[in-house]
Formats: sequence, C-alpha cells, structure tokens
Amino acid sequence: MRDITKITPKRILVCQLRQIGDVVLSTPSIILLHRKFPFAEIDVLTESKCAEVFDNNPDVSKVWAINKKELSNPFKALMFYRKVGRSGYDLIVDFQQLPRCRWVVLFSNAPVKLSYTPPWYNRFLYTNWGPRPADGYAGGFKAGELSPLGIEWHGEKPMIYVSEAERDRGREILESLGVSENEPVITVDAAHRRYTRRWPAKYFGELLKLISQKRPDIRFYLIYGPGEKDVALEVMASAGIGNKCVMLDKHGNLREMAALIERAVLHIGNCSAPRHFAVGVDTPSLVTPGSSNSSWTFPDEKHCEVVTPGLDCHPCGSEKCARGDLSCLNDLKPEDVLPEALRMLELSENKKS
Repeated sequence: MRDITKITPKRILVCQLRQIGDVVLSTPSIILLHRKFPFAEIDVLTESKCAEVFDNNPDVSKVWAINKKELSNPFKALMFYRKVGRSGYDLIVDFQQLPRCRWVVLFSNAPVKLSYTPPWYNRFLYTNWGPRPADGYAGGFKAGELSPLGIEWHGEKPMIYVSEAERDRGREILESLGVSENEPVITVDAAHRRYTRRWPAKYFGELLKLISQKRPDIRFYLIYGPGEKDVALEVMASAGIGNKCVMLDKHGNLREMAALIERAVLHIGNCSAPRHFAVGVDTPSLVTPGSSNSSWTFPDEKHCEVVTPGLDCHPCGSEKCARGDLSCLNDLKPEDVLPEALRMLELSENKKS
C-alpha cells in the first residue's frame, strides 16, 4: 500500500448506506475529512431513508440517495452505481463494504480507495485500508479507518444541523399538542427492532410516571417510527399521566425528530438512532441499552446508560438472549433508572441556566 498521508483530493465520496444511527456516527469522520482537506468537495452515498441525516450539513456537498425500489431492476442499479463511481472522485472512503458500496468502488477510477481491512477476496477493490480500534466509541472506531490519511479522532462528536425553519416546525408540533414554549420536554424513544435492546414499554411508562411525580412541570414527547406506534401507545397507557405525555397521530420525519430532540432538556430511550441524534444536537441522553455495549455511548458526562448490575453475560451484543430471560432488560426496573434520570435532568438544566 502506498503512502497517502500527503494526497490532496479535490473530490471525496463517503459510503455509509445504513442504518440511520450508523449514518449519524459517520458524521465525525466527515468533519475530520473536511478539516484535513478543507478545499475538497465531500459527497455521501447512503440509502434514501438516511439521506436527511445530512440536511444542512456544511461539510457535505451532495448526497447520492439509494432508493431500493427504484433500483430493483439490476440493470438500472448497475448503471446508477457506475454513474456514482465515475463521477470524478479522487478518494473514496467505504465504511461498510456492502455489495452496493463495492459496485461503486469497482466502477470508480479513483486513485485512492480506502476502507477498513477487507477480507482477502475483496482486497483487489481497495488501494488502502486502516485497522479500526478494538474498542472505544463507535464514532471513533469508524474514524479509525481514516488513519492511513494521517487523520486521528480526538473526541469529535456526531453533528446534526437543525435549521431555524426546522426549529419552528418543532415548536408548531409541540404547540399543536398543547405544549407551550416555556415547558421543559423530555423526548422518549421506547422502540427498537431488536428485542434484546428493547426495554419493556410498560417500564418506560412507569418511569415517566415516577419522573412526573418528582417533576410535575415536565412534559414527555413520545418518538416513534414506521410500525412502532403501538409501542408508543403502550408507554402512554402505562404512564397514566394524561396530557403530560404527548405524541403525534402519525410519525414524523427525521428532521422533525432532530428539532424536537434539540428542544428537549433530556432524551431517554433504547440504544437506537434517536440517542445518536441527541448527541448530534447536544441534548443530554440516558439509555437503557439491553444487550448493547458501551461503545455506542458518546464519552461525555451528558450521555449515559443504566444497566442491570451483576450480569456476567452483559454486554453480549447478541440479537438473541442465551439465558432466555432477558435479565439485562427485565431486571432493570423503572425505580432503578429514576435516580439517574433525575440526575441527568438536573445536570441539563444547570448547564442551560
């Protein structure tokens, strides 16, 4: 592999297709690339459902959004990947090595194609690769891929850029739900596609009730995505705190979610995309991670997780519970999480005052 610490690319393509949280975690690397190459144009290849993550991002020039339905025809898909690959990039950074990323890399004549250490059968696609750290924060872990460029991660956090128009929209949403501008709000994300990372909805509801008893001035906004409304409704029913707990009849988009989390004094949820949005908009967060490990928690006092103590199997990182009892979730009771929620709330309010 040749030395690429002195290259001066004019056009860079970053490939990070999914999932939404992982796409957010790619933004520190984009910050680092822009800092190293301030005059380069940086484009992103991602899935259409994730494209909004980069709205208003001053370091991103263009987003190539992959619509899987539109590219269901293999010929159209290959033509699209060829178009992206042949768009004059000097440097391609592939964070995933997924098949669609590899097609773009294959079609490209970029002189530098950078990724993490690929399996032997994919090494012909890349000119350079950097070893990712064995542990640490996931955003820094991803940025480790940039080390062959002479780039190091020094704690740069994910960034989500919320516009004034989006803040206005967030205020409109809360106002429509009866939440005034001077009322403190906690955003709550109780859903997760993996059952090993989904704290019971009834526990979320009971936690909100306990917080409300201590802080009756707080309002709670329930976040949910496609197919997750029933979870939010269960949280609301379990909380039993009336209009202190609010939600939209239909889920919003990522930009509305970003604006609402930014408006909040605290975000509480599972280990899923909204927790990374909270970091990106500088809102304190508290997470019940289940099987997830601490690499997803940004290393700062404003972001923490609460786990069931004394479990030898935690964190397992698995999509299945080997014990069969989900102790990392079921044995973590709302009253165990309450003190940390109140502490984080006080920390947030003290910093804002």
